[in-house]
Formats: sequence, C-alpha cells, structure tokens
Amino acid sequence: MYRIFCVKILKLNTDTEKYGKICSEEFCTKKENDIWHRRGFLQQYTKEEKKNMDRAQARKKAEALVAKMTIEERAGQLKYDAPAIERLGIPTYNWWNEALHGVARAGTATVFPQAIGCAAMFDEEEMQKIADVIAEEGRAKYNAFSKEEDRDIYKGLTFWSPNINIFRDPRWGRGHETYGEDPFLTARLGVSFIKGLQGDGETMKVAACAKHFAVHSGPEAIRHEFDAVVSQKDLYETYLPAFEAAVKEGGVEAVMGGYNRTNGEPSCGSKTLLKKILREDWGFEGHVVSDCWAIQDFHQFHKVTNGPKESAQMALEAGCDLNCGCTYAYIMAALQDGLVTEEQITEACIRVFTTRFLLGMFDGSEYDDIPYEVVECKEHRNLAVEAAHKGMVLLKNDGILPLDKRKIRTIGVVGPNANNRIALQGNYHGTSSRYVTVLEGIQKEVEDDCRVYYAEGSHMYKDTMENLAWKDDRISEAVITAKQCDVTIVVLGLDELMEGEEPDQSNRGQAGDKASLEFPGCQQRLLEAVTSVGKPVITVVLSGSAMDLRYADAHTNAILQAWYPGAEGGTAVADVLFGRVSPSGKLPVTFYKDTSDLPEFTDYSMKNRTYRYMEQEALYPFGFGLTYGNVKVSAAEFAEQPEKEKSVKIRCTVTNTGKWDTEEVVQVYIKDWKSKYAVRNHSLCGFRRVRVKAGESIETELTIDPRAFTIVDEEGKRYVDSNKFSLYVATTQPDARSTALTGHEAVELRVVFA
Repeated sequence: MYRIFCVKILKLNTDTEKYGKICSEEFCTKKENDIWHRRGFLQQYTKEEKKNMDRAQARKKAEALVAKMTIEERAGQLKYDAPAIERLGIPTYNWWNEALHGVARAGTATVFPQAIGCAAMFDEEEMQKIADVIAEEGRAKYNAFSKEEDRDIYKGLTFWSPNINIFRDPRWGRGHETYGEDPFLTARLGVSFIKGLQGDGETMKVAACAKHFAVHSGPEAIRHEFDAVVSQKDLYETYLPAFEAAVKEGGVEAVMGGYNRTNGEPSCGSKTLLKKILREDWGFEGHVVSDCWAIQDFHQFHKVTNGPKESAQMALEAGCDLNCGCTYAYIMAALQDGLVTEEQITEACIRVFTTRFLLGMFDGSEYDDIPYEVVECKEHRNLAVEAAHKGMVLLKNDGILPLDKRKIRTIGVVGPNANNRIALQGNYHGTSSRYVTVLEGIQKEVEDDCRVYYAEGSHMYKDTMENLAWKDDRISEAVITAKQCDVTIVVLGLDELMEGEEPDQSNRGQAGDKASLEFPGCQQRLLEAVTSVGKPVITVVLSGSAMDLRYADAHTNAILQAWYPGAEGGTAVADVLFGRVSPSGKLPVTFYKDTSDLPEFTDYSMKNRTYRYMEQEALYPFGFGLTYGNVKVSAAEFAEQPEKEKSVKIRCTVTNTGKWDTEEVVQVYIKDWKSKYAVRNHSLCGFRRVRVKAGESIETELTIDPRAFTIVDEEGKRYVDSNKFSLYVATTQPDARSTALTGHEAVELRVVFA
C-alpha cells in the first residue's frame, strides 16, 4: 500500500467522483497512485511538507480515538505509565525510556561513548549515524518485548534524549550528559542526534525528547527548589538556541521541562517557556513531558502552589501534557474543583496520542520487522569504537606517543580507572555483553610483544584499599611497577558514582556535582608518586568533565582525555596510544588553568563563563586537541563575496606536514568588532571534520549561517547590529593559548557589509 497526499484538482474534465473517493481514503494501490500522478492530481512533496501532513493525519486519528474515551480515561493517559484501555484496543504504555548514548536501562544494547565524548568528535554525520543505530536497536527491542507482552518502563519508543543543556560550569555533575558549553555546537549535534533517532520514514522510527527546557545545569543538590535567575540576553543568546534548533530544524517530537524554576516560574509550569516561547514563538506541535516528579516540586519545594491539585493545574495550563511522576493522578480532582477544564485534558491527551500514531503503534510501521539480531551486532559495536577514536582528545604529547611496541620491553598500567568497567559507560547506559577496560585493551594490543605490569595504585576516592591498612596502601606497588617498566600509563579520573545526577525519589545511588576539579586526594598522590620515579609517564583520564590537569601537564609526557569511552573503550584507548589511529577529538568544554575566578555555581550569568566570556587564559581551551599529524589551515578565502543576511561560504586549504594520516576538525569562529552586545571574545560558527593524509593538502568548504552575524541585546532581541566582523579559520580557537599549544595561527578573513 502507498500513502497518498491529494492536492487541488488541476483539470476540470477529470473524474471528480473518483478523485473525491481517493481524497477520502488514506491509502491507494500503486496502480491508482501512478494513475493519479499522471493525471496531475498528486504531486511530489518535500520531506518537511510530507511530515507536516503526516502529523495532521496522525492528529486526526488521535482526535477520533480520544473522542471515544471517557474523561477519566483521558486523564489517566497523561501519566508516564499510561494504563491500557482494553475496550478500545489500547495497550498499556510506559513513556519513560532513555537513550543518551545507546538504549539504556533495558538490558543488552550497544554502549556508545558518553554524550560529552560524542560531542568531542565535532562530527554531525557521525552523530546522526550513532542515533540511527540507537533507534534501530530501540525498535528491535520494542518489537521483541511487545511480542512477549512486556511493556515495562524503559521498553518503549519514546526516548528522553538528547540532553542539550549548556555545560556552563565544570562542577555540574550531569554535564557529561550534554554536548558541552557552546550553544552552536550543542545545536548542531542535537539536531543531528534527533534526526538520527526519529528517522525519515513513513512513520517515526523513535521519538526524541529535548531536555531539560531550558535553563538547567545545577546545582544538583538544590535542583528541586532552585530558581535559575537569568537575563534575557543570556537566555536567548546561550540557553535557548539549541532548543530552538531542536524544534525548528530537528522537528523534535517531545520537550522535557526542568526541575528548577526559571526566573521565578517552575520550568514544567512556566507559561513563558512552554506557551509563549515553545509553542507560540517557535510553533512546537509535539508533546511536553515533565521531568520526573518535577510537578510535585511545585508545592513541596518551590512552594508556589498549595497542593497537588493546584500543581496539576499550573502544569496543565502551561501546556505540560505528560507527567513523569504522580501529580496528574489529581487531575480529576482538579477538574471537579474547577481548576482545570475537560478541554485542557482532552488537548493533552490528543497530543500524546498523536505521537503514538506517528510512531505507528496502532496502524503498524515499516520498522515492525527489525529483528532482535541487530542489537549489539558487530557493526554497531565497531561504530561505538570508531566514535571513541574520534572523541578522544590528546591534550599533551612531547613525542612519546604513539608508543612503538618494537622499542618497549615493559609497560606499566597503573590507576583505579585502568581496569574499571564502570568508568567506561557513563550514566544512563545500557548493558554490554562485552567490556574492554584500558588494561585489557593494552594487554590485547601488545600480546607477547612486551610485558604488561598492572597496579591499581589507589582506590577511586578512599585513602586505603584494604581494611586496617596504612594510608595509601597500594601506592608502593605502583612505584615498584613504574621502576620496573620502560613507560607507565596512569589511568585516573572519575566514574558515574562520582559525578552524575543527585539522588532523589526517582534516581538513587548517583553522585551529584563535583566539589572541585581536582582529582581525589588518593589519585593525586598516586600520580605524584609515579612521576617521582623519573621514567616516562602517560596520563589517561576517564571523566565526563574538565579536571585540574596542571600537575599532569607539568610532570607527565602525554595526556589523553578519553571521557567515558563506551563498553569497548579500552580497545579505542589502546588503538590511540599505539598509533593504530590518530587522535582527533576536540574539547567541547574549557579546561581551566585556575578555578578560583569561576563565578558562584548558582550564578547563571555568563560573565566569565565558557570560552566566549572567560577573562583568564585556559589550560586547554575549548576546541583544542592534538593529532599525530601536523595539520593547519594554510589558506582561506570567501567562495563568493559576502552579503548581509545571506550565508557566507568559505573555501580553505588544509595541509598536513606531519608523518601520520589523520582526521582533523576545521573550525570557524566569528568576532563582531562594533556591537556593544557582542560576546566578549568570539563564537564558534562553523566546523567540519576532514581527513588529511601525511604530506597532503586538501580543499574543503564551510557555510556560515547568517545567524552567526547577529547579536542578542539586553531585551533578548536578536538582530544584526554591526557591519564589521572577522572570521577565523583554523583547527582551534584563534586565542593566544591555542596558538601557543599548536604552533599554528588562525587565518583571518575580514567581513565589512555595506
């Protein structure tokens, strides 16, 4: 069967009776479809037009189905664990599903690098591939679970991902769930992830959800009562752009509100965020879901309502359709008290069922036959390792890397994260059938070529490993190992038990924010002890955020930031260390040299935050990352004369004078020289990943969107306020620190509009 879309009659002498019949039908045969195309009744539609019509059809079906429900049944469907309505053939459905970097919490799945590690790829195409694989596995698992009548939590098709909040402060425990500190990078990667999840089929592959709308990035400990006060400039310049792109470009199906208040309004009950900005200004047509038990916070912690009925009223009136939590159990009581209307309940119910129809839950989908065999298949696992390759950031290398097995007899692998499976996966993860730690990856790489010594060296955060032992009871073993070996690889950092989501009613056992950027004391002492031996030391860091690397920078030969690299991340680490692939990741966050100047964690102003507004020099800047090649942008020019309010195309030459083939990321930053509303420093406005062979020069082209030339004023208005700009083209930022670290200056292109 072939879906048809009808347009106005183009010829008066046609079979209007037949045409009218087809117009009333949703499907026709291929023969009929071909006939009506030839007669001019049907036309080819753009993807966007077709999607709009699909939504309109899905909504009509939702309206018809909801009309058959009682008001009690409609209200009951607004909870995340929606019950079955057997008389209407509606099975139970649990809306709560996670897919941050792989299908999560639903058993076996491919575990990709944590989101921050994927962000470090600076690669929109790869991000979309990853999301498509996640959707493929999500569908396969849903198909299999449904056949077993298993409709439990985490086993549906509505994935509460991606997290496109801005990682504004390195102390935030959930920052590794995001795509970093830059609004442009976050927007581009978020749109790619959403498109990969939702697909481009007749039905939606899975439904993505952009979270947490919109000003949400800690502190975790007070998130249920905290009021994020933000200026209109910062709101529209920093915190909203990624969400706007998710809606307008990505077509995201769902948006999740945050726990906190934003400028006094609970985010999940904010008429400013949910009604004015999201629906009226941006035209969002999907559904809104609350964060889990966030509506309950209205009366329990924010104290803006007097009880659950008023909280349900506030959320429903603002346009929150679905409640992750239990407060919407009071909707019928709120209806009886005149606090909400049947129309409000009905509209919310129609919106959530529109999503279910778009997913083909009732009419069937082209994805219904995806077999379970695709789950964690070899191709998917290989893609996860490839993503880890691309996302690892080489921060320092005095020439020791890549390691040459032919010249090394003994290798020491030391540190609490060397053989730590937990540190591979980050949070919101699935379960892998195979894990490869850093130790295991190195052992497999060298096999019998050289001896590998291992010493745990320390606990992740405790002063002792064994009860009744002296302080630092494993450090001597690490020192012995370092003395025994030609080179020692020290693997330090954190894991999801040390940085993550604050424990609450819906999330137990996590860690919350970091108190500081320093390594736990036991790890720092371990590093100092190993370096004191005087032999070569390589530092590998597994963490989801910026750490204080000043000591490692001064005393070790190389530093590799590996993030939480996925289930087989140890393979990827070994591949990079031994030169099977060149590292090519770039920092999506700033690694600070001195954190004493950071604003208070609770201060949401962007002043002195992130690379765009920071006033001090970074240790390792946003956008920085070394390769085994020696790549620079050797020339750049405009492909055509820049014109105001039009895209600007840049053609550049990228040259690798090094001895290694490598991938590299060409980056473009913009500086507005005249507007008083311009960001303090400069802003990323374009990037492209390229591959450059040793001794090769290639040409590539980047397109800069007209939006890059706009500013946001104090009232939150965006417009062009200058005619004089510089565009900097390089493999890093154009700042002095990046130039010093790479030895390459950015190519500057001046833009002066008439």
